[in-house]
Amino acid sequence: MRVHKLTLAALAVVAGLSLTACNGDDGAGQSAPSAAPSEASSTGGSGSGGSDQDGGKGSAGKDSAGEGSDGKGSAGKSSGGQGTAPGSGSGSGSGEGSKVEKCRTDGLVITAADATVGGDSDNTVAVELKNKGGKDCAISGYAGVDLKTNAGSLSATRSGEPVVPGILKSGKSTYFGIHYPANKSGGSGVRITGLVVTPPDETKSVTLAWPGSATLPVTDGSGSQVKIGPMGSAGQGG
Repeated sequence: MRVHKLTLAALAVVAGLSLTACNGDDGAGQSAPSAAPSEASSTGGSGSGGSDQDGGKGSAGKDSAGEGSDGKGSAGKSSGGQGTAPGSGSGSGSGEGSKVEKCRTDGLVITAADATVGGDSDNTVAVELKNKGGKDCAISGYAGVDLKTNAGSLSATRSGEPVVPGILKSGKSTYFGIHYPANKSGGSGVRITGLVVTPPDETKSVTLAWPGSATLPVTDGSGSQVKIGPMGSAGQGG
């Protein structure tokens, strides 16, 4: 009987130890989930606002990537990298600052010569613009042209030919033509006394002697008799 009681007591002790072990396992299983939310909270804090700088990265990462916390961090850095891309653009912007400047009146030698070819319906004066500035410059479009006459100033009109952008090398020339009707009326006509030329995109003019025919036919004044082409529309001597 005593032996039987001891056996029962031993079984009770073993059962108690087993229960304690099970409870220990359950406790460990319960503590693990409590640790995980704590870690997630810490990560979320660094992503959303641990500091203003880190928070900025986190928000940038979320907007651009829409990934998890690790994705936010890396996306935030990527966003910063993208922020430097315009910097390289500004570098190219500094390259833009080194683009060829427009030709200026003071950097040009402007002359005019008669370029009329026999058989043409109109007479022509070719205007030469030579780059004396020591460096290349950009020139395109139409110059301003006014003829001085005994009846007042007469402005030339554009021919409507297409404009082609061009670079005028140092020491080189470009030309455009002034086209006007010959005075075949038999009368004295309108006497031309001078030529005023203003390069494209400039306000400073030069005044030249008129090298063409001395007079224009008298008209009813309904429109200009004188037309000009764009830069490069006339070659040397024509």
